[in-house]
Amino acid sequence: MMKEFVLYILFLTGSFSVAHAQEDGGKKEQKIKALYVAYVTQQLNLSEAEAQKFWPIHAEFETEMKGVSIDMPELPRQQALLDIKKKYQDRFTNILGSARSNNFYRLDGEFRRKLIDEIRKRRQENNMNMRPGKRRN
Repeated sequence: MMKEFVLYILFLTGSFSVAHAQEDGGKKEQKIKALYVAYVTQQLNLSEAEAQKFWPIHAEFETEMKGVSIDMPELPRQQALLDIKKKYQDRFTNILGSARSNNFYRLDGEFRRKLIDEIRKRRQENNMNMRPGKRRN
């Protein structure tokens, strides 16, 4: 019951964020963020107390991960990302336990792969709809 309530609040918050983001141009990013939070929360089966501890630490983790330059040579870049994951492993384990902490890293990558696949699929569909002789729906 509590998890359903937390998920409902997350979706509701995400809906408000998406509506607000439409005004300032960040609609897609906000929607993706809301979907990510809901996905990870559900897949990790986070309690309300765990979520309150997990998401602020995750925000720090995400900021550091985004801070790694994509212009770096690939091996040093991968090492920097791995070092950040190692740095946060203990913090996530203290909240989630070892198994769910390890599962988080898998889920994070899984979500990103699904997102990329969905973007590619939509681009292909848009390209098909834009071809001469095709009608747009």
